[in-house]
Amino acid sequence: MAVNRSKPSVQQMLGQKLMLDLRYYCAKPPASGQCRTAMTQLPPELAALIRDYDIGGVILFAENLSGIAQTIQLNRDLQAAAAGSALKLPLFIGIDQEGGRVARLPRSLATSFAGNMAIGATYAEHGTAFAATVGQVLADELLPLGINVNFAPTVDVNVNPQNPVINVRAFGENAQQVAELGAAMTAAMQQRGMIAALKHFPGHGDTEVDSHLGLPRVDHSAEQIRQVDLKPFADIIKQQAPGMIMTAHIQYPALDSSTFVSKDGETMLKPATLSAKILQGVLREELGYNGVIVTDALDMAGIAKFFSHTEAVVQTFAAGADIALMPVKLQHPGELSALAELLEALSAAVANGDISPTELAASYQRIVALKQQYPLLPQAVSNAEQLAQAEAVLGSKVHRAHELALAKAALTQVKPAQAAWPFTLSDSKKLLLIMPDQLKAQALASALQHYSQNAFEIDVISLQQTDLSRVAEQIATADLLISGFIAPMQSLADIGGMDDMTGIANIAAAYERQTQQYETLLPLISAQQKKHIFLSLRAPYDISRYGQYAGVVLASYAYNTAEDVTAISAGNATYEALAQALLQQYPLTGRLPVTVAGYND
Repeated sequence: MAVNRSKPSVQQMLGQKLMLDLRYYCAKPPASGQCRTAMTQLPPELAALIRDYDIGGVILFAENLSGIAQTIQLNRDLQAAAAGSALKLPLFIGIDQEGGRVARLPRSLATSFAGNMAIGATYAEHGTAFAATVGQVLADELLPLGINVNFAPTVDVNVNPQNPVINVRAFGENAQQVAELGAAMTAAMQQRGMIAALKHFPGHGDTEVDSHLGLPRVDHSAEQIRQVDLKPFADIIKQQAPGMIMTAHIQYPALDSSTFVSKDGETMLKPATLSAKILQGVLREELGYNGVIVTDALDMAGIAKFFSHTEAVVQTFAAGADIALMPVKLQHPGELSALAELLEALSAAVANGDISPTELAASYQRIVALKQQYPLLPQAVSNAEQLAQAEAVLGSKVHRAHELALAKAALTQVKPAQAAWPFTLSDSKKLLLIMPDQLKAQALASALQHYSQNAFEIDVISLQQTDLSRVAEQIATADLLISGFIAPMQSLADIGGMDDMTGIANIAAAYERQTQQYETLLPLISAQQKKHIFLSLRAPYDISRYGQYAGVVLASYAYNTAEDVTAISAGNATYEALAQALLQQYPLTGRLPVTVAGYND
């Protein structure tokens, strides 16, 4: 790695501490005030910002990634801009590719897997094997694209069934298991050359507020925090030296009860992202972490609601964070001057002592050390060679086989408790699928027809449809019903981030409608005493509510489909696994990794 050895200026060191979001960019200021043009090619003016201000990193979203060749070209252009800077340090190019509900690459192209709670469901039978496999495959598919930081694994311990934003993103509720699975995934990614970023420190597992939308608070005792929330971080720091750890915008009064005054004049407890006691005292001194601390996105309401963007960056750097993630909006030419203004304000904060010059230099050195430790640039020299390598590995047959193997190993028979089912699909000719939407119904129907020896007549009720005039007749004429539900509703983390705030209201309305439709249909099914299988397609806590209506209950912990919902071995692994399970073609060995009231409590 060619690095400029001359002593960097304060502003250059500060530039390395910024990780920019380039999700959207409009060549002209949008009339609506909101740019929603995906940035898939690097505009010269953004390249100039990276070059002129020695920017340290960028984060990519689904909108940036439309195909393999396009992604490679974008990342090569980003690194070329960084190579033209005075420091010549390559960029951290990061992504949220956790697997499951948080996956940014197109599912038809890349292997996305069923996610962490699915991995947790395999622990009883397979230990850490799937965590290691998933970590390896994620690294092997991201690195040829030019992506070198994965904001994963999520090692929050999901002890709260009402958690709106973590739930199936966690491996489970047992801190020891979460620690073991997180360590295996971290080791696998980093051994392949991918920087892992554990999240969300000191733990987002017992919250009922999404930090995208507000400021959560965890009132655990200091002892409980160390036994539960901190344990995965502590164990993985000792064993695997994770390259990065991401902070959480969460108040932990037992760790830091100091206060700040918000931009609206309200006195509040400091969240972890802005707390020196938590970042320096707990993470650095108590847990002995020497790597890079990166904030969660600073545009989230857990921070942005209470601080100006400049003040938030100053405060988090003063608290000990190394990298500010998404510190400033740069979505059209009219916003580009905000970066220079931020760097000037940060430089002034260093000059007046609000940010320690000594700590700034130490933070810069941690960033440089991490950049030197990992191969941030792809091995392939030419674009063509890189493209060939990426096309050979992304969504390969071997990787798709691992994807299906995880989906099948995770599938959990929650009811009946014994192996034998009270009825089987082979006794049925007419199936009625009641699914959250038409696409998921189509995915399951296609997989059933593909894997079945017998042809079924399959009828569908979508929980999004408004005309329910035929449902009583559809239920009456079916031999067997298979219903699936997704709970809780999608969060901003699923779909991207704070730029999706306008869309979340529509998602909430659709989810409310689906819930009402489903809860209207369930008594009709019971009244007709129909054979009924319930599929819990996301967090299995909803089995406590709906399991009573079905003779068979299965949990998949995942619901995502690929762009082509009928494709086999191309991103619809959850539905392939469900179809084979419904047809009883393999033994179900998954175990609930969380407590579901009335079933495993």
